[in-house]
Amino acid sequence: MKGISILGSTGSIGVQTLDVVRLHPTMFKVAGLAAGSNVALLEKQIREFSPSIVTCSNEKALEELKQRLSDYARPINLDIRPEIAATAPEADLVVGGLPGSTGLEPTFAAVEAGKDVALATKEVLVMAGALFMELVEKKGVALLPVDSEQSAIFQCLKGNEASPIRRIILTASGGPFRDMPIQEFEKVTKAQALDHPRWKMGPKVTVDSATLMNKGLEVIEAKWLFQVPSSKIEVVIHPQSIVHSMVEFDDGSIMAQLGATDMRIPISYALAYPERVESGTEPLDFPALASLTFREPDTTKFPLLKAAYQALEQEGPATSIVLNAADEVAVDLFLAEKLPFKDIPRVVLGELETAESAHLSTLADIMEFHDHVISRVRRRWDR
Repeated sequence: MKGISILGSTGSIGVQTLDVVRLHPTMFKVAGLAAGSNVALLEKQIREFSPSIVTCSNEKALEELKQRLSDYARPINLDIRPEIAATAPEADLVVGGLPGSTGLEPTFAAVEAGKDVALATKEVLVMAGALFMELVEKKGVALLPVDSEQSAIFQCLKGNEASPIRRIILTASGGPFRDMPIQEFEKVTKAQALDHPRWKMGPKVTVDSATLMNKGLEVIEAKWLFQVPSSKIEVVIHPQSIVHSMVEFDDGSIMAQLGATDMRIPISYALAYPERVESGTEPLDFPALASLTFREPDTTKFPLLKAAYQALEQEGPATSIVLNAADEVAVDLFLAEKLPFKDIPRVVLGELETAESAHLSTLADIMEFHDHVISRVRRRWDR
């Protein structure tokens, strides 16, 4: 039985991971859960899956959880440090689903502890791609992508590892505003931005999908995961979200992975790898698919996608960290209704214009620089 620790258990990835675990009670056991402050849901998860280690994001949530579990008879270690769940002794695989930069340190801790990682948090590779991949290689652990696009590429490469890659083609739904004229972006509301036409995701990822920043982060992620230059990574808009990504080889052959718009497919693949198991999704109904269409992204309307490519051209991780941190603050301000949707790119691009270089050789360096950028962006824009 494979022990699983889930970082971000009450978020979208965590909930869907537990959906898959629930289908296979003799195959997977939950060793640890790391959550934020959704204590009510976390309590339900604890009572159903009986993890030995559970963490919350703060002391207040932890105290509430302790009160809710006052009648809980099983032994359990409660903490506020997600690294504790990430390094749970019974865990063989750690699902990295904590949002944003919060997932960086616990995911590193999991690899340091020799755990295989099913990675859903893009920011780990965006902020620390070279350092993280070096550690993965040093520790000899398996790194299994959970993002639907990265999982698709990973699957397309199976059996083709020795074949030269001509290009990786990342598909994007285009988000809720792919057909909206840019002049109407001034009127975009929070509710509109969170109404993704295809995927059910957390708020940060959903807003990033609306600006195409999410696809830009995936370009950076793909560069590190598959060790290809950005010149070999292309993005195409595919509104139906049936083709999750493609790989073209030097002979002109293209391998594609298709499936329903359901994250349980890549999650189940990562959990059971190298096997495939039931994910709980319905079969794809091909006759019902009127058509599959593809078009180029509009980087004038969605400039953050182009900015991600430009960040990759810079030496070292500093520019990618600035890109990610500025977006993190801008999206947070938008969700708090302190910043209009149209100004998210303005914040990010403005910060990139003034981004300073920095020598960042350790995880501590990266976290310190990230926190510095977050503070600076907040001072400038949180009015």
